[in-house]
Amino acid sequence: MQVFYIHPDNPQPRLIEQAADLLRNDQLVIYPTDTSYAFGCRLGAKDALEKLKHIRELDDKHQFTLLCRDLSEIANYATVDNVQFKQLKAHTPAPITFILNATKDVPKKLAHPKKKTIGIRVPSNPIAQALLAAMDEPILTSSLILPHRDEILDDPFEIEELLGNQIDGLINAGIKTTKLTTIVDMTTNQPEIIRQGAADVSSLVP
Repeated sequence: MQVFYIHPDNPQPRLIEQAADLLRNDQLVIYPTDTSYAFGCRLGAKDALEKLKHIRELDDKHQFTLLCRDLSEIANYATVDNVQFKQLKAHTPAPITFILNATKDVPKKLAHPKKKTIGIRVPSNPIAQALLAAMDEPILTSSLILPHRDEILDDPFEIEELLGNQIDGLINAGIKTTKLTTIVDMTTNQPEIIRQGAADVSSLVP
């Protein structure tokens, strides 16, 4: 496993590029987001996705999320009307995952099989943004929650100790304050909070 010590506010481009290379080569990487560390892999990755499912013991019903640089790419993956787009624009970047109806282009493995939905998230974290810019496409992301453990891991050295032999890369940006994203379901007429996390969405959900 490769460890990259990357500055949380001024990510070193050379190290970001090396981490992006791992992602491009179907490797599983743990990286920081604006809420906590998370698993990341390339869209359409096979091996990395299998590793991720194995580590988290996920079944096929798991709702995956796409981390996007901004909303310009959103139409490729989710169907949004003008009202929804305005709501998303007003609430990004932020620690919010929006559940939206997936487009037909979203690989079958990523869309929720029964609901045909996808999570979309735009982070403000400089490392996550630099990684997205280097990839020039969204990253498939998943919370760093391990089976049979309640807390999310926030210490990169503990992450390395626990998962070092199961992942391919780790971006160490120091200990992060661990928060969960707020999850908002946008697939019906009225947005609905699925999980209240770090972001206040009272202006979105009356």
